[in-house]
Amino acid sequence: MTLPSQQTSLAWTFHAHNATLDLCFFGTFISPSGWVGWGINPISAEMTGTRALIAFPDPNSGQLLLLPYILDPTVKLQKTPLLSMPLDNNLLVSSSSTLYGGKMATVHDGATIQIYATLKLAPNKTKIHIVWNRGLYVQGYSPTIHPTTSNDLSSTATIDVKSGGITGTAQHSNIKTLRTLHGTLNAIAWGVLLPIGAVTARYLRHVQSLGPSWFYVHSGIQLIGFFLGTVGFALGIRLGDLSPGVVYSIHRKLGFAAFSLGALQTLALLFRPKTTNKFRKYWKSYHHFVGYACVVLGVVNVFQGFEVMGEGGSYAKLSYCLCLSTLVGACIALEVNSWVVFCRKAKEDKLRREGLIGGTASDKASSAGNIHSREFLNLNN
Repeated sequence: MTLPSQQTSLAWTFHAHNATLDLCFFGTFISPSGWVGWGINPISAEMTGTRALIAFPDPNSGQLLLLPYILDPTVKLQKTPLLSMPLDNNLLVSSSSTLYGGKMATVHDGATIQIYATLKLAPNKTKIHIVWNRGLYVQGYSPTIHPTTSNDLSSTATIDVKSGGITGTAQHSNIKTLRTLHGTLNAIAWGVLLPIGAVTARYLRHVQSLGPSWFYVHSGIQLIGFFLGTVGFALGIRLGDLSPGVVYSIHRKLGFAAFSLGALQTLALLFRPKTTNKFRKYWKSYHHFVGYACVVLGVVNVFQGFEVMGEGGSYAKLSYCLCLSTLVGACIALEVNSWVVFCRKAKEDKLRREGLIGGTASDKASSAGNIHSREFLNLNN
């Protein structure tokens, strides 16, 4: 049977007459000094409480070593090192391990290992909870913490050894689908639409030919972005419920902060003062500060999300970077153009005040009247 993550698999033979289970776990090393482990949890499909068999190269001889461990809560919280201890005699009958390739094979990145075990199951019990993982280093005879990507944190399953059914696969598939939707929606909403909405407000409002149209474009983009972001945020909450013990602290905090600021911005539309109101300038300052803070947090959290999903070097991240770079380039071009227009208008206003160039019709009339007055005075003198 192929297991849901890490390209691992499991083969077994169940002897119903004496409730024993002969099995073989197939895994791969991710480091020459790393470890590969498989275990069974008598209570539930989770790390804490697992009785594990962990293989790694002996730090003294370099030969493949297989030792038993019990994963208690202090190990999960990294309060104490993981120390080998014998497993229950009524559970493990025998165990061994070997590298694919025979006696001449050595531990290296990508090396395949086979862990064999014979287990004694309880009478009339055919479902087992299994846990597996791999890590980069071993300190002495204590395996260190494994990577914490989503792929590494979902390496659990419940198997019926009699029927061959596995309950972890469907849930893993559902979680993967939700994770993809969560990432896609949030990248589009917080990482693309909301920044575009902020850009339209900054650069289109000064285009007189558009009139108030810029405001409706800005509001429409932001409302669509916030709606999609709310759906993505809700999916993130659901993913947390489906993955107990899996916590991405920074990603979670940034997500809550960005969503809170986005909600405040949406509510601010309901309390938008009129242009003649004396509190209008304070509302504008608040709206600008909260809006830009929301955009910055949203973009940062999108990149954090790529790392959480293990997509740091993926084409999806490259595509987003190209999209964001295009938007930044457009902002730079529009900002330069705004300053050029501003400086040109300032220069024209200065020349107009000095009377060196023509102004509006009223300005021209006033200037003509001044010229006639000066000529009349000169004739009298």
